[in-house]
Amino acid sequence: MLTAEFLSRLQFAFTISFHILFPAFSIGLATFLTVMEGLYLKTKNPLYLSICKFWMKIFALTFGMGVVSGVVMEFQLGTNWSGFTDIVGPVLGSLFTYEVLTAFFIEAGFLGVMIFGWHKVGPKLHFLSTLLVFLGVTLSGFWILSANSWMQVPAGAIFEGGRFVVDSWMEVIFNPMVIPRYLHMMLAAYLTTMFVIAGISAFYLLRDLHRTFAKKCLSFAMGAIIILIPVQIFVGDDVGVKVQQHQPLKTAAMEAVWETQEGAPLVLFAIPSMEQEKNLYAIEIPHLASLLNTHEWNGKLVGLKSVPPEDRAFVPIVFFSFRIMVAVGLLMFAMGVIGVYLRFKKRLYDTRWFLRLCEVVSPIGFVAIITGWFTAEAGRQPWVVYNMIRTSDAASHVDVNHVITSFVLLIIVYGLVFGVFYFHYLKKIIKAGPQEHDVIEKPPFAYMPGEGKEEQ
Repeated sequence: MLTAEFLSRLQFAFTISFHILFPAFSIGLATFLTVMEGLYLKTKNPLYLSICKFWMKIFALTFGMGVVSGVVMEFQLGTNWSGFTDIVGPVLGSLFTYEVLTAFFIEAGFLGVMIFGWHKVGPKLHFLSTLLVFLGVTLSGFWILSANSWMQVPAGAIFEGGRFVVDSWMEVIFNPMVIPRYLHMMLAAYLTTMFVIAGISAFYLLRDLHRTFAKKCLSFAMGAIIILIPVQIFVGDDVGVKVQQHQPLKTAAMEAVWETQEGAPLVLFAIPSMEQEKNLYAIEIPHLASLLNTHEWNGKLVGLKSVPPEDRAFVPIVFFSFRIMVAVGLLMFAMGVIGVYLRFKKRLYDTRWFLRLCEVVSPIGFVAIITGWFTAEAGRQPWVVYNMIRTSDAASHVDVNHVITSFVLLIIVYGLVFGVFYFHYLKKIIKAGPQEHDVIEKPPFAYMPGEGKEEQ
């Protein structure tokens, strides 16, 4: 039976799944643009400027979509999750305010200069604006992950009188999960962006278009991927260990461990059955789940049966989304290794099967981000604040038909705005390609008295 709570959860999952893709891509693009513009200032090579101006267009389009999609979630918190805002408002309300004051104000203040100020301000001032936008999106990511990580491990606050009261803001902000999860998310954003850059570069190379531009972008992307992936694997391992320590039942759902045991096997594949409380058609590797999650050969993993059925996550979603995320990560690593090998053999730009593969897998980072968030959020259920507030207690008492109506309208609007509109203009930008190389000159009003052009 469809309930307002279930539909509200589904609707929020739909909107946040759309939303998270745009900020993640924006974070990666802002970082890439900062590096490229820094290289331009250092080398004065107009190729780097061409790269900046092309990807700046995609950044502007993506950033705008992220802002629009984020507004919808704020309304949902008031309409569908009024219990949530009332209970956790004293904690998360402040964290979101910090994000606006320290991050979004920086982004909003310097975004216009970054996008439209190429020939209106000096090159150093323009680079400063790019650097500050990069700082803004980086800080924004931290505050969002701090808020979400507190929901996973609610440290520094006590629950009394039906609401949370903060004991220590340092413990709230720097809760035990925030640093590894923040690094994990930022690395995911960087890798996602690198695969998009590689895919578009491969698109140009396969059609013999903008070869100098495409070669530089593809070379940078492959080099970044082979560096970032091992770091991401290391950070991801740390996240897994922290989850096992603070959210053992989430680990149990990820690994489909039903009985508490030592030396738990890694389930490569199975069909977890919630009704039968076991795994069907399981393919296992002995001891490996314990080793990966506790770093001990006979480490103890808590089983799902240690709690009543109503306190368990829906295992199939958590189990399969986690495996898809890991599989995508391994594919990313393989792509990086092949790319570096071809670069070493001086065949990176002419190996057509690899370029086609780069085109096909260019959205792969978005798949990893979505499945990673499914793992984190579905694995926390049935708690909205882990082990303290149930999701059912946070939902608004609204009519089911109202939720269905708003959900249908959201699907239609999102399909038009983010499906048709975004990709229509993205396609136009890619088709137009990069501009001819030029050089940023200091604008006339930026000249100091007595300063000649030969001094610039």
